[in-house]
Amino acid sequence: MKLGFLTLDDVDVKGKRVLLRVDINSPLDKETLEITDDTRIKEHSRTIKELMDKGAKTIILAHQGQKGKWDFTPLAQHASVLSQILGYKVTFVPSVIGPIVPEAINEIDEGDVIMLDNVRNLDDEAVNKSPEEHAESSIVKFLTPYADIFVNDAFSAAHRSHASIVGFTVTLPSYAGRVMERELEALSRATENPEKPCTYIIGGAKPKGSLDVIDHVLSSGIADHVLIGGVVAILFLHAHGVDVGSANLRILEDTGFMKLVNKAEMLLREHKDAIVLPQDVAVGKDGERLEVNTSDLPVEFPIRDIGSKTIEEYSNLLNSSSTVVINGPMGMYEVEAFEVGTREVFKAASKCRGFTLVGGGHSSAAVKRFGLADSFSYVSSAGGALLNFLAGKKLPAVEALRAAAKRHP
Repeated sequence: MKLGFLTLDDVDVKGKRVLLRVDINSPLDKETLEITDDTRIKEHSRTIKELMDKGAKTIILAHQGQKGKWDFTPLAQHASVLSQILGYKVTFVPSVIGPIVPEAINEIDEGDVIMLDNVRNLDDEAVNKSPEEHAESSIVKFLTPYADIFVNDAFSAAHRSHASIVGFTVTLPSYAGRVMERELEALSRATENPEKPCTYIIGGAKPKGSLDVIDHVLSSGIADHVLIGGVVAILFLHAHGVDVGSANLRILEDTGFMKLVNKAEMLLREHKDAIVLPQDVAVGKDGERLEVNTSDLPVEFPIRDIGSKTIEEYSNLLNSSSTVVINGPMGMYEVEAFEVGTREVFKAASKCRGFTLVGGGHSSAAVKRFGLADSFSYVSSAGGALLNFLAGKKLPAVEALRAAAKRHP
């Protein structure tokens, strides 16, 4: 148990009824509600295929969207997509705790797979409680008698202490699935005594979680440098005393990031030599790219990317790094005029001679867009769970699996 919990290597699943929690929450087309990216389904299909090959009777638990949101849908199409990936029929059961569920479970043969409906249909599912409290939740009390073991493969939801994530670890012998195991092994390699020099690239449009990561990796001596891009760069430039202009101040105000200025100022004071800010940026002028030195700011246009001088500086630092962790693009990589910063910095990171990790949905989408995915040691599509892990925070799902390993050795 090198990570402190049990895995599929520690159990014989043949003939056992396996409750498998996955995270196949997928991007949907807003008009058709069809799945537009099946990456997460493909990732979890490996764990599912292993359980099938080993003769398990697999019962999949999953969610899509949040109740009340437009992307909150049943999981029928998820079961269909998974069936296509596996080349084997995955039976969809349009209920979670209704009377048809026990009937469906009792009909499963060894190697078969069924998928229950969206667990977030249940009012007591998406509530943060302790594993012991969730052991009394409706889904755990209903399904526990119909299962032999619980396998949690939903790393992307590991930061949530929800019923189907932590509750079964109290009532059933519990194990980590292969996605959970791989993600934690990769993240541990990037955070536990990484080979130096270690460089983190922090960008994107979520400064709150990003600031927690920067604080942790620099205060703990994990990273030697943090290279800043995206909206995070606008925040830090403003905190550094640069007049970023009214258009960029509006970006910070509209996104609620102005309240993070004090923390950004504190991080710059405490780690001024380790936090590397852009020396030039690319702004959008009538849809065109215009590069401006940060010393020449403000301009009336929004910052959309880092500039050429910054790309060169960041690339040089990455060329001398032995460990690189990426979380967030350098700018609006989806727009051709502003993709260059993300493309070139990620390309430089991919050439690192040591361990390289890409995390977050936008970062993983960017490396795929630029044909770089196979050049990195590990690419994760996790968002909040990854940020929490990199920030040194405990993940409820992981802690629950560790407690279960002691409870059901």
